[in-house]
Amino acid sequence: MSESQTTVATICQTLSENIAAGLYAAERRLPSERALSEQFSTTRITLRESLGQLEAQGLIYREVRRGWFISPPRLLYNPLQRSHFQAMAKDQGRLARTELIDACQMLASDGICQKLNLPAQSAVYRIRRLRYIDGRAVLYVEHYLNPQFFPAIIDADLTQSLTDLYFSRYGIKYGKVRFDMVPTRLPEEASSALKVAAGSPALFITRINRDLKDRIIDCDLEYWRYDALHIDVEVG
Repeated sequence: MSESQTTVATICQTLSENIAAGLYAAERRLPSERALSEQFSTTRITLRESLGQLEAQGLIYREVRRGWFISPPRLLYNPLQRSHFQAMAKDQGRLARTELIDACQMLASDGICQKLNLPAQSAVYRIRRLRYIDGRAVLYVEHYLNPQFFPAIIDADLTQSLTDLYFSRYGIKYGKVRFDMVPTRLPEEASSALKVAAGSPALFITRINRDLKDRIIDCDLEYWRYDALHIDVEVG
């Protein structure tokens, strides 16, 4: 093992032990890169390699222009359960919050039209939201809705659960759902909203929802921070 690799291993082990011991628990963040470089008598390049390894393990995460933070516990997520975001977080003792980025009516791309089973160049509602767990932004999501089922919905309070809003305002409940989950890199819109570097790893979930009459009503494009989610599925 080279001297550089030995230093990286030492830094990773030391910081992992410090995190486990709760040394940084008060502010949930690591000292600055300069301070860490001085502490370990190493270069920024070697330090960042060490931090990158800890980030890959999900122990820490970086926010652009803010520094390195201790990763909170991952949110358990079972796609077979129809619990909405706020309820899922509450059931796990976590605090959820939703921030509306924007909402508009627009001509959908060919891909979105296909997902919604609409003719090409159809108008849809697009709702973009940022979702937080315990004060940390973990999910950037774009919702595409068929306006036929949700007239004027973009005038409603869209920080609330869409599941609840669909039923209370339009009498619509979810039925079948189709999921597609793949690892990916964050596009610029998502990385900017989540305050992470463009191209950071993420879990991309596409969800196509039907109502109880088996009509496709909306689709969601979800970009999750890769270290925020734990997929947990039990099939009977």
